[in-house]
Amino acid sequence: MIIKVCGMTESKNIRQVEITGAEWMGFIFYPPSPRYAGYVPDYLPERARRVGVFVDASTEKIMETVGQWGLHLVQLHGNEQPAQCRTLRENGVEVIKAFSVKDSETLESSLAYEGTCDYFLFDTPCTGRGGSGRSFNWNILKAYQGHTPFLLSGGLNPKSLGTLARFTHPLWAGIDLNSGFEVRPGIKDPQTLAQFIHLVQKRYNNKIHEL
Repeated sequence: MIIKVCGMTESKNIRQVEITGAEWMGFIFYPPSPRYAGYVPDYLPERARRVGVFVDASTEKIMETVGQWGLHLVQLHGNEQPAQCRTLRENGVEVIKAFSVKDSETLESSLAYEGTCDYFLFDTPCTGRGGSGRSFNWNILKAYQGHTPFLLSGGLNPKSLGTLARFTHPLWAGIDLNSGFEVRPGIKDPQTLAQFIHLVQKRYNNKIHEL
C-alpha cells in the first residue's frame, strides 16, 4: 500500500512527516493553492519519493521543476492530454493522472490514458483542483476496468480507517493524504499521521496490490 502525503511546504514539517513512514511526499506547483510550494525548502525528503503536482503546466516547465526539486513522479491535475503524459514518461518521469470522479463516465474517460501513465489518482469533484477535504462515492470505482493502478484521494482523515477497510479493488495501489491531517494549510500533524500510517501499514503489510 503506497502512502502519499501531499501539500508539503516547510523543511521542519517535511522531516517530521518523512519519519512517520510516508513513502511518497507531494509538493504542489499550482500558485492558487494554499499549499503552493513557491520555493525549494532547505530540506527535501531523502527516503520518501518526491511527487510534483501540476495543473496544465507545459512539459518544459514540468521538466525544469523536476530537475530543480529532484522529483521522481509528477501528478497532473488539469486537462493534460495522453500525449503529454507519454512525453513525460519518455523523459524518465513516472506519471500520475488525476481524475475527479463524478460517475462511471469519468472512469471511461480515463481509458484514453491507458499506457501513458504509471498511476491514476481518483479524487473528489470540487470547484478547485483537489484539497476539498470531502470524499466521493467509492462504489463508483467498482466499474473501473482499466489496467492502470490507482490511488484513492479526497476526504481521507484519521477517522477513515473503517471506510478503507471495507474498500477493495484489485488495482487499488495506495492512498493520498492531505487536508485531513493538517494543523493549517501546508503543515501536517506528524503525530496523527504516524498513528494512522502505522495502522494502515499493519493492516496491509505495506505491500502494493496485496489487499
